[in-house]
Formats: sequence, C-alpha cells, structure tokens
Amino acid sequence: MSETHLTEIPYSNFSLPDKLMQGIEDAGFSMCTPIQAETLPVVLSGRDVAGQAQTGTGKTAAFLVAVYNQLLTHEANEQRKPNQPRALILAPTRELAIQIHRDALVIGGHTGLKPVLAYGGTGYDQQRDEIMAGVDILIGTPGRLIDYFKQHVFNLKMAEVIVLDEADRMFDLGFIKDIRYLFRRCPPPQRRLGLLFSATLSHRVQELAYEHMNNPVHVNVEPEKVTADRVRQVVYHTSNEEKIPLLIGLLSHGDPSRSIVFVNTKRNAERVWAYLEGNGFKSAVLSGDVPQTKRQRLLKEFQGGKLPILIATDVAARGLHVPDVSHVFNYDLPQDAEDYVHRIGRTARVGKDGDAISFACENFVYSLPEIEAYIGHKIPVEAVPVDCIAELKPPVRIKRPSPKPGGGRRRPARGKPASHRQEGNRNRQR
Repeated sequence: MSETHLTEIPYSNFSLPDKLMQGIEDAGFSMCTPIQAETLPVVLSGRDVAGQAQTGTGKTAAFLVAVYNQLLTHEANEQRKPNQPRALILAPTRELAIQIHRDALVIGGHTGLKPVLAYGGTGYDQQRDEIMAGVDILIGTPGRLIDYFKQHVFNLKMAEVIVLDEADRMFDLGFIKDIRYLFRRCPPPQRRLGLLFSATLSHRVQELAYEHMNNPVHVNVEPEKVTADRVRQVVYHTSNEEKIPLLIGLLSHGDPSRSIVFVNTKRNAERVWAYLEGNGFKSAVLSGDVPQTKRQRLLKEFQGGKLPILIATDVAARGLHVPDVSHVFNYDLPQDAEDYVHRIGRTARVGKDGDAISFACENFVYSLPEIEAYIGHKIPVEAVPVDCIAELKPPVRIKRPSPKPGGGRRRPARGKPASHRQEGNRNRQR
C-alpha cells in the first residue's frame, strides 16, 4: 500500500466499457484504492472474491464496478422478466443500502441499467411497485427483500451476480439465516459471480463464503492493521460523573463541526443529548427506534453540515459514509472489541486524518483490555485535562410520548385476531 490511500493503478488499465468509465469519472475516481486494485483483476477474469479491507477504503466502488462490468459484458437471458434482477446486493443496515444505491446511480448513470432499493421502515408500496416495474440491480436489506420475495414481487432465477457487503455485520445482527435463504433461491455458485466484502474475514464468514461461493479468491488488504493509521487514538480514564463535563469541555476546546458521539444505550444517548442541547451544542440522536424518514433527514443534515454532532448507538457504527468526520467520541467504550474498530472507522476515511477519543469509565473500563488485544496495540492514555472539565448548565427536558388513554392497549379489530394483525405490521416494517 502506498503512503496515500490511492495506488498508482488507474481504472483505465482494466478495459472497462465506455459507459461504465463515464460513470467512474462522474464519481470523481481515476486511480484505484488498494482493495479496488487487488479485487478488480480477479473479478474481471470471472473469479469469485472474498475481500477484506478497512472501513472506508473503497469496497463499495470495487463491487459496483465489478457488477456493472459483468452485466454490460454479458447478454441478459432472453426469457428474463422485468422483475427478475440480474444482480443482488445485500447490506446489513438501511443506511448502508441507501449509500450503495446512491453510489450505484452515479457509477452506472450512463449504462441504462436500473438499480432499485428495498429496505424496511418506510416506502413499502413504493419500493414494491418499483421492483415490479423493472429492476436490473436489486439492492436491499434481508428482511424487506424476503418479505417481497415471498409475495412473488421478484424472484432470483436470473441472478448473474450476488454481492454480500459487511458480511461480519450480517452475523452480528442475526441475518445469516436470511442470507442463506436468499442465496439458495439464486442459481448455483457455478452459474453466477459471487462477491463478499467485510472489514474482518472471521472463520464464520469464510465458512459462508465456501458454502455459497465458487472457490473464491481471498484478498486481504493490510489485515494486520486493524485500525486506520490516520486515526489519532486517545483514552481518558474518567469517573462516571466526569464524562458529561469532559465531553462538553472537549467539544468547547475543539471543532465540533462534524462529530459522532457513540453510546451503548438509548437512555445514555438521550441524557447526552439533553446536556449538549442545554449547553449550546446542537445535536441529534440516531438509535434503532428512530423512524426511517427521520433517520434519513438527520443523516442528510449531518452530512450537509447543518447538524454538527450526532449521538449514535451502534446501529450507526457500520455502513455510514460521511465525509470529513473530524472526531469520534466513545462516550461509552463498546462491549464488543470489533465495534470499536467500526466506530472509529467513521473518521479518517479515504486517506484523511481524524481523532478517536474514548472514555474509560467505571462501567465500561473492563472492555479496554479486550479492545487493545483485538487491535494489537495499547491505546495512548492521557490525563484528563483540568481545563476541559466544563461547568455545566442544566440539561434540557427530554420530552417523552404520553401514554395512551386506557393504559395504551387497544382492543383487537373485530374479525381479525390481534396476533395476525401484529404479524402483518412486522412484515411491513422489515
């Protein structure tokens, strides 16, 4: 790997179709990142790939270029129907699926191929109608895709390429049965191109690759460097009571133009938000129960610079591509060492610098040895700077929804058991 985030290998080396090269230029790409430079020659030769690289090193562009090249250089089956996608791209989170779709629109903008997005939480009828109207590349999260599949909105009999992104996260979120369900509805591995990308290629991920891929070539980019070189890491040993004053003091002395504060629970996220707002810092909470429309609005404001601080649980630790995140604060140390890597990977993306500041408090300091063992080095420890312990103003009041009259429980609709109605609601939210 060169001293920068790019190699000296240009995309023009790969004899890609002109329509695809136009999209690559529109995306602002000319030279490959290491993961792109190492995977594209293998994929373009027709081989499956299981790729490992740090977060933010260009994995999405690597597999999108491969997908578009495969579809442009191979004729579609004459018997294929409009709702039979030629490529399937699976992502573990809504945010990642949205980002992949956004990148696909740019990179494939001149190809005439249609990427369609499907994810839970919103747009149920609209997404279904778009798939049925015609799809070449289907991008989505497993739950919503299986919902549509079982309704015969689409089928996978004509899938020529399958892509699994953030494979290790799929295991973490319990999606692996869903992944196998979808893969088994595709043509066999010998009749399709398979691409798997992940920040870590654990034993269980490699087992999945051998089960559902055709003798994949393993590509590891800097696997010994688990955390990005350009992330400046520091840990402060704090008492529980010092955490809020220290966070506000550090934000006051630094540049909170685009910072992410990671917490372990929604309750802590709300508490941090209340104190930040009360002390003059505009922020918002991104957690698992935030409605999808609001989630997308918050991310857009954060990406656009209108919202300087995002307080997030680990739902946001993977799949977010936000340029120029300057600081990541581990207000709570994560209890899973891998989550530390994914959290701090939100900064110093694509060759830029960033800071990762962690608080080792009384509740979560016990996670520190495991984290340091996983990343392979000690995180530098600094004394808590006295001038960064802020005098706090009172927090704003947290508004909680008032309970519904009658204890919040509603009687089932007549003629339809409550269990059936609830199951239907769950399906629509996938």
